[in-house]
Amino acid sequence: MTTSSSWDSGSCGGCRRKAWTRRSAALSASMQANEKDSAVVFDPARSRLLVFFEVSSFGGKPHSTGSLERIQLSGMYNVRKGKMQLPVNRWTRRQVILCGTCLIVSSVKDSMTGKMHVLPLIGGKVEEVKKHQHCLAFSSSGPQSQTYYICFDTFTEYLRWLRQVSKVASQRISSVDLSCCSLEHLPANLFYSQDLTHLNLKQNFLRQIPSLPAARGLNELQRFTKLKSLNLSNNHLGDFPLAVCNIPTLTELNVSCNALRAVPAAVGVMHNLQTFLLDGNFLQSLPAELESMHQLSYLGLSFNEFTDIPEVLEKLTAVDKLCMSGNCMETLRLQALRKMPHIKHVDLRLNVIRKLIADEVDFLQHVTQLDLRDNKLGDLDAMIFNNIEVLHCERNQLVTLRICGYFLKALYASSNELVQLDVYPIPNYLSYMDISRNRLESVPEWVCESRKLEVLDIGHNQICELPARLFCNSSLRKLLAGHNQLTRLPERLERTLVEVLDVQHNQLLELPPSLLMKADSLRFLNASANKLETLPPATLSEETSSILQELYLTNNNLTDKCVPLLTGHPHLKILHMAYNRLQSFPASKMAKLEELEEVDISGNKLKAIPTTIMNCRRMHTVIAHSNCIEVFPEVMQLPEMKCVDLSCNELSEVTLPENLPPKLQELDLTGNPRLTLDHKTLELLNNIRCFKIDQPSAGDASGAPAVWSHGYTEASGVKNKLCVAALSVNNFCDNREALYGVFDGDRNVEVPYLLQCTMSDILAEELQKTKHEEEYMVNTFIVMQRKLGTAGQKLGGAAVLCHIKHDPVDPGGSFTLTSANVGKCQTVLCRNGKPLPLSRSYSMSCEEELKRIKQHKAIITEDGKVNGVTESTRILGYTFLHPSVVPRPHVQSVTLTPQDEFFILGSKGLWDSLSIEEAVEAVRNVPDALAAAKKLCTLAQSYGCHDSISAVVVQLNVTEDSFCCCELSASGAVPPPSPGIFPSSVNMVIKDRPSDGLGVPSSSSGMASEISSEISTSEMSSEVGSTASDEPPSGALNESSPAYPSEQRCMLHAVCLSNSFQRQLSSATFSSAFSDNGLDSDDEEPIEGVFINGSRVEVEVDIHCSRAKEKERQQSLLQVPPEASDEGIVISANEDEPGLPRKADFSAVGTIGRRRANGSVAPQERSHNVIEVATDAPLRKPGGYFAAPAQPDPDDQFIIPPELEEEVKEIMKHHQEQQQQQQQPQLQQQPPQRQYPVDQLPDYYDTPL
Repeated sequence: MTTSSSWDSGSCGGCRRKAWTRRSAALSASMQANEKDSAVVFDPARSRLLVFFEVSSFGGKPHSTGSLERIQLSGMYNVRKGKMQLPVNRWTRRQVILCGTCLIVSSVKDSMTGKMHVLPLIGGKVEEVKKHQHCLAFSSSGPQSQTYYICFDTFTEYLRWLRQVSKVASQRISSVDLSCCSLEHLPANLFYSQDLTHLNLKQNFLRQIPSLPAARGLNELQRFTKLKSLNLSNNHLGDFPLAVCNIPTLTELNVSCNALRAVPAAVGVMHNLQTFLLDGNFLQSLPAELESMHQLSYLGLSFNEFTDIPEVLEKLTAVDKLCMSGNCMETLRLQALRKMPHIKHVDLRLNVIRKLIADEVDFLQHVTQLDLRDNKLGDLDAMIFNNIEVLHCERNQLVTLRICGYFLKALYASSNELVQLDVYPIPNYLSYMDISRNRLESVPEWVCESRKLEVLDIGHNQICELPARLFCNSSLRKLLAGHNQLTRLPERLERTLVEVLDVQHNQLLELPPSLLMKADSLRFLNASANKLETLPPATLSEETSSILQELYLTNNNLTDKCVPLLTGHPHLKILHMAYNRLQSFPASKMAKLEELEEVDISGNKLKAIPTTIMNCRRMHTVIAHSNCIEVFPEVMQLPEMKCVDLSCNELSEVTLPENLPPKLQELDLTGNPRLTLDHKTLELLNNIRCFKIDQPSAGDASGAPAVWSHGYTEASGVKNKLCVAALSVNNFCDNREALYGVFDGDRNVEVPYLLQCTMSDILAEELQKTKHEEEYMVNTFIVMQRKLGTAGQKLGGAAVLCHIKHDPVDPGGSFTLTSANVGKCQTVLCRNGKPLPLSRSYSMSCEEELKRIKQHKAIITEDGKVNGVTESTRILGYTFLHPSVVPRPHVQSVTLTPQDEFFILGSKGLWDSLSIEEAVEAVRNVPDALAAAKKLCTLAQSYGCHDSISAVVVQLNVTEDSFCCCELSASGAVPPPSPGIFPSSVNMVIKDRPSDGLGVPSSSSGMASEISSEISTSEMSSEVGSTASDEPPSGALNESSPAYPSEQRCMLHAVCLSNSFQRQLSSATFSSAFSDNGLDSDDEEPIEGVFINGSRVEVEVDIHCSRAKEKERQQSLLQVPPEASDEGIVISANEDEPGLPRKADFSAVGTIGRRRANGSVAPQERSHNVIEVATDAPLRKPGGYFAAPAQPDPDDQFIIPPELEEEVKEIMKHHQEQQQQQQQPQLQQQPPQRQYPVDQLPDYYDTPL
């Protein structure tokens, strides 16, 4: 079979596809003239025709392609036919094409002229070949099946082919899926098979009468005489397709979201129709002819324009569910429901119902399930539904609620304003009741009499006391009573069968003495955020019957006296006792908790973790940050260890075994200022996926804090997936700005890391176009939406950005904080100790957002998600949900004042667990930003959060004298000695470079250090560490040093030499070999001042004061002579590692220490001097989802042996003496005016090693 093919690709809003069409030379000339975009292949195994379905793919609306032929997947790969064991078959390079449902392999290298081998894939299989890398085996079905082995060049192509072919192989010839294909008309080859029973055409651009004369419209659908299921949803038809009425076999028809305004009377002839979906249209009435559909059992009328229940439903006796959510009903007339005795389930959520009108109706005995969620009800008397089993009335405005309890099984009434709840008679079948987030002051008496009640949620009320009879209920298994005003629990407890007890966030001073002895079935107890000082005993003897497995006691007043009582729970697996008053944990007590798997004892005053933790062989998580631990525990010898957090302690050294635990994924040692790690330890810790350590500060403190300092932390959620990311840039753009961000992908990892690595670059570019806060923030999010490319089509993520800037044009101006967010990532500012929200969470609870969603006729599922995908109506990604879901952020700007203490950025998991008031109060008195962020994360986890969490805390120190004083030197005035944002800096300048000298390497070419950069302490801080310290390096020159210009500088601007500039390493641009996400866009103009080299983007930033920019200055790239590394200059080698997305933290650029591939910064070893060798710029390497630039590898270091250490020190001492001798005559010849000629610069400056 001779064919020809040509390339053409595009993208559509719903999904990314590459479609291919072929013409067969075997077809007749007339068929070729009419069916240019089709091909037919005969399959002898099936003895029938296989249809190749071709799809046009484009951005937006379809376009005519003429004779252009398209493909789905294509490429030149190594191919082998037949069995792998036969030596006669050899690997050859051939063109391979995935055409519709067939695999086509060229017989010769030139696929345009040679014979094509066709392998039908429907009913076949695709398998992984483990003996060869990136190899797949494609097999056809039937007795004469054939197999082709194809080796792909990259893992990305391998995955793409595996997913696409697996989908094809699983299809049946009787069903065709052409959804999301951007079709304007039906493809002609669709009609070659008249045996289709299932046809999916949703989310296209189909028309009943196509614009092209030869094209086939929806009127041709009646040719399918065996069709049973037809999906035409999301095609914006405008009018009902009458042709479907002539398909007698049709049993399921979906015409949702087509902007239909009327249903024709002709639908009455579809007597076999059982399911009829009309959701998401503009219908206001239904024709009476629907009553002839006697077999119709499901009719979807949700999200239309109905103001009342259609009368025709009275005749549809087979329909048992009334689906009318999202309409415009303001009143519910129960008389209409009385005329429909066949209706058992009534779904009227998301209407605007304000009252129920009974009209002298006695009882509605046929209604068993009633859903009135998200309406406007103030009171609800549901006694008329005397057979009600399930009632949903969440998120109304209910103050009183009356229900008939004869057959009541489940009651959902959360998020109202209930003060009274009456159920009569006593519900003997009630098993689940959720009345949380109301205003109840006591538990209703009838609750204690419900014999089958298993789950009771009364959290977030105003309840002061729980009745003792409640615990005597023999069926109660789960009691959630957190966030109330309980001061005590019932003292005398008989045998209770409660398994889960949550009493967090109350005012409990103690737990009942008999609680743990009587509750034999208790497996879970959360008593966090109370005022407990001790715990009740589990037993009065050595034997215990406790089966307690999870115990959460965080944020109480527990002391060492409660630790021995823990031994009464030998089956304890999870123990959280963070932020109490523990000073010690006896080793003998820890030894008895052998089944312990996770322990969190952060925020106490512990000086050591007992060595008997070795008895806990199942331990996998140890969190003990914010203590006084001095000795590294022996947790590294536990075989199941995965996560160890010992940050914010007083560790001085780390003792490790020869082999680390094989499952170890995270080790956090940040916030230990006295910690010293030798190179052997660093080399061993390099194998950990996430190893965090901050820079040791050097030199004397400047005596004043910075204007802002930050700390952040991240914690993985279920299945150890870290679906969040944080961004922290202390010196953004020109060192007078800062940028912080938090990104949450819910359950996906890809989008948060893309946002983290890209948004700072986009914002920097938008700042060059406009200075208006709302404009550049909105533009940043819109551009980011496009940059996500295919990664953002079916995935999405929430984001919040905070930008601090100062207007250099206004000398008396202050700092402005601008926050922008989409999704549930939010920012809150602490001003005068009170929270000031700067973000807004857009969801269905917002009236204007719900109205907008209804206008676009999106379907909101019962879990409150748009099309069942996301709860947020404004979020990045999910482009296939546009225009219902948009990326436009909420933007708010405030001027920072001395009353502003700090602000917090948090992901969804943080704000779902903590209120903004509680978060502000929790960290207000924590002096260190890193410790504050850690505390927020720990509290959220102890309060019940199981999602990934990210928290950023930025502490502020805005003073009244934060003004620009650049021009004061002109008048001779000396500004007050107020500290600036930036400490004294170090400049390394090399003169008299030889012609063949080594050029200064940029960050993008593999060098992490900039020889002429100003290095502040914040630039050398850890990725997750706090930057509160403002201490200059030990080798920093003070203001009186001749290395500084004599010109006065203000507190808002850094000192910079007239012949030097500063480059900051910006975040990376990415090219995804996996998903073609479009991040390496070639159609963009380059940003001014941006240098691109390899896969790294470098931004050149001038940090001179704007008032001094008129002064003449000279910028040049300084070069390092080849012998520079022998003269004590530290150069960091930064070779890219594939597959590791770089965290966009500008604060890590510096010459002291090194940034690790996992994002941490390893400190310079104190007993040896490290000289890192500059290497050539690394090539871009493929790998992983995104070829992100990586951090320096510890192997790329040249370490001085101990025997040469003294010699190197002598060399450095000799050069320091030379420097002092050269500076001596310069000081004598220096003119009185504060000018600094270039020719008087010393050859180099002393740098800390």
